[in-house]
Amino acid sequence: ALIRIDPTLPRYGTDAFQQRFLTFEVICLDKEWPAIEEESVENPQSKVLVDQAAYLIYTSGSTGKPKGVLVSHRNLVHSTFARFRYYQEPLESFLLLSPFAFDSSVAGLFWTLCRGGMLVIPEEDSHQDPAYLAELIAQHSVSHLLVLPSLYELILRQARVEHLTSLRTVIVAGEPCPFELVQRHAESLPQAALFNEYGPTEATVWSSVHRCDSNVRQRSVPIGRPVTNTQIYMLGPQLEPVPVGITHEVYIGGDGLVRGYLNHPDLTAERFVPNPFSVKPGARLYKTGDLARFLADGKIEYIGRNDLQVKIRGYRIELGEIEFALAQHPDVREAVVLARETNGSDKQLTAYVVLKEVASATSKQLKKFLQERLPEYMLPVSFVVLDALPLTTTGKVDRNALPIDQIGVDVKENYLAPRTALEQVLARIFAEILSLERIGVNDNFFELGGHSLLATQVLSRVRGACQLKMPLRTFFKAPTVAGLAAVILEDETQRASVECAAELLLKVANLSDDEVDELSMRRISRNE
Repeated sequence: ALIRIDPTLPRYGTDAFQQRFLTFEVICLDKEWPAIEEESVENPQSKVLVDQAAYLIYTSGSTGKPKGVLVSHRNLVHSTFARFRYYQEPLESFLLLSPFAFDSSVAGLFWTLCRGGMLVIPEEDSHQDPAYLAELIAQHSVSHLLVLPSLYELILRQARVEHLTSLRTVIVAGEPCPFELVQRHAESLPQAALFNEYGPTEATVWSSVHRCDSNVRQRSVPIGRPVTNTQIYMLGPQLEPVPVGITHEVYIGGDGLVRGYLNHPDLTAERFVPNPFSVKPGARLYKTGDLARFLADGKIEYIGRNDLQVKIRGYRIELGEIEFALAQHPDVREAVVLARETNGSDKQLTAYVVLKEVASATSKQLKKFLQERLPEYMLPVSFVVLDALPLTTTGKVDRNALPIDQIGVDVKENYLAPRTALEQVLARIFAEILSLERIGVNDNFFELGGHSLLATQVLSRVRGACQLKMPLRTFFKAPTVAGLAAVILEDETQRASVECAAELLLKVANLSDDEVDELSMRRISRNE
């Protein structure tokens, strides 16, 4: 084995970072055993205590500022040990798809390295490209994968099955798992077991797990049973247990519960309450805000949220935080944000705003205002201006009465139609993926409501239509029809074939139904 810190690596960060991390002594374990054997065989003395913080991770907050979650060494050991106990398949190679800012990365890092496995880390900006990830799985014989259900569905749909045959354990988490995904997995990868995990950051990555079975059809895929040293309860307002089959709020107890929120003792006291079911001094329960119910077989079925928190593509988002930020705009009197389903199970954020009497803020101005205060994944796609928000009989905002038919993304007024066959093909692909009637060549895919998972669908369609290879990061650099067309045509060796393919696709797309039937009959006759 070789431990190496390469001083020739590109320079990142500050000089202090360079001095600390790029000047370590290089130790070659396979060459320096004589010197190593002269060292003491006693375990080094560690002054770290189990309840000291191992790391701090931030989650979205409802007050306009993220809140830091303090995770102790005890929590981290618990989470990792629980994986050792539950997952029996030898961990040979793990594909790490979660950025380090996501707590699910902890599962991959410590589980893999503590098991002596190989950690495979994708290139930057490529961790959501299904075609690239499939090639990576095949290249490194990846045995274990933890992924969002939505991304895994794209991998199964777009990848060649032979690239995925090394997989033995696939874990989905971060979003509800649809039963259709369980069926697709069973048909495509019968050699791999599929697991559905559940757990908030406050309970250290995971709290329950379910092994999926395509032969047992259920309304929704359960989140299973609690993991080792974890307790899960469905409790009423007075912390009283509710019967099997009754939906109520989820409370979690056990060794995974974190210390609380950094510098927020009031919020910690609100969400971490004394555990009435434990005789252990100081035992607590975490009040999750999730709704679930126990099934007759003891498994847990996740139902949803009881507050304004949503999950979109794995990001935990407090709608109240977006509303708080919008309310700071000088032209906004009231604001409400909802997560609306589009394109099947996909979700996008819609903001409803009531402006002040003399205000004239546009959707573009509101979005730019939010871009300076919120991360990209929290930006609403649509802005709907209302004269007043609908209210219930008690005077509260009636979110169910907010109009749906007014929702739409902002298409630029200076619309420029596609000019070439390739631009027309790309514009059609953009419009179909985004469910829009038309796309101008200068309209930005992401400003029109696109996101990374939809971008992978665009790239898959483009690759198939033009018969070329293109990394996902290329699309992020050129997210318009004109920009993407220019990038594709940069390679002179493929320019003629791409233009020819685009013209042929347009001709086929413009055929009438009768012409398609006639061509089909001709082909059948020739085959006979």
